[in-house]
Amino acid sequence: MAESPEAGPGAPIARRGSRAYAFARRHPAAVDGAFALALLLIGVPHLIKEPPNHLLLGWALQIALLVPLIWRRRAPFAAFTVVAALAFAQWLGGVLLSTGDLAVLIALYSVAAHSTVRRLLVAAGVVEVGVALATDQWVPRVHLLKAFVLLSGMTTAAAVIGLNIRTRRAYLASLEDRAARLEKERDQQSRIVAAEERARIARDVHDIVTHSLSVMVALTDGAAYTLPTSPERAADAVSKASEIGRQAISEMQRVLDVLRQDAPSSARLRRPQPGLAQLDGLLTEVRAAGLPVEFVVTGQPPDMASGAELAIYRLVQEALTNVRKHTPPGTTARVRVGYTTADVEVEITDNGRPAVGVPSGPQRTGHGIAGMRERVAVYGGRFEAGPLQGGGWRVYARFEPAQLESTQ
Repeated sequence: MAESPEAGPGAPIARRGSRAYAFARRHPAAVDGAFALALLLIGVPHLIKEPPNHLLLGWALQIALLVPLIWRRRAPFAAFTVVAALAFAQWLGGVLLSTGDLAVLIALYSVAAHSTVRRLLVAAGVVEVGVALATDQWVPRVHLLKAFVLLSGMTTAAAVIGLNIRTRRAYLASLEDRAARLEKERDQQSRIVAAEERARIARDVHDIVTHSLSVMVALTDGAAYTLPTSPERAADAVSKASEIGRQAISEMQRVLDVLRQDAPSSARLRRPQPGLAQLDGLLTEVRAAGLPVEFVVTGQPPDMASGAELAIYRLVQEALTNVRKHTPPGTTARVRVGYTTADVEVEITDNGRPAVGVPSGPQRTGHGIAGMRERVAVYGGRFEAGPLQGGGWRVYARFEPAQLESTQ
């Protein structure tokens, strides 16, 4: 088993480093104050070993030059201005402080890292003037050019390092922003997928329950009607209703397995989704419930994804369920499935007028029609549903074979 990075030998150092970095981001002034104090302590031995001509002024300037560095990130240009002014006062007083020169470079670096390019150019120009004044006052003439080039190089290095740090910080910020946006988009996509899955499951539950219950009601009503005169037919109807009920329970179990994250895949494999091969069984159930159905198939079916076959199966199932629900006895239906190289057509028609008490026209435009439309739309098909002239209803869907194969 691979060892996690958190459990490695460098884990304590990594944790301390991450805590220190987090503290530095939350309290930049405290960190910069500690840094300024460290610079002050570093410069103390030099002041003691080589005290300036004006000792009190030297100590005051030593402290004053480092104090503005506490705010070098919060107000970089203001801190640089104060440091530059104090360095000029140091030059006027003739006090040579190495720590003061270092404070100027740090302030320039801070302007490059945390301020605008225009202010950086101004700050760099001021430092160059200071370099010229300092070399002219404290460097011997024979080493004047060499010292000026050296100090100018240090000035350029401070500015370039600051610019690189700012560029890197901006790059990291853009990466963090991109990661946050990608995470947000991923969460949104997950919610969309979950909503689509819930809608698909709701359509399956609607189709299974509506079809199975309507067939069972029709069979039990027929059994109750024929029981006094033909007990054998009544027993057959009850047996068929029981069989359809068990099939409905099995299909519902398959749908509910999708909702169980711990359901083994073998459970789903034992209960395959219905497809074109199960259309004959579906029509047998519908005929047993008392609705005569003519089934016409033309052409050879192309290779289809299992989801496409399920969509066609549910389309036929829901359309025939609507016929039983919304038409009077004596209605007949016709299911036509046509396969060509150009398209796949599914058409369900009936010749029944609306049942008594059911309004004509849009009586079948409820959730069932919406579910059929959504199923067809998933595969880019065209869907139509509406009344026929002279009575009856027509449900029609057309797919392109390539669209039905695209989800395999």
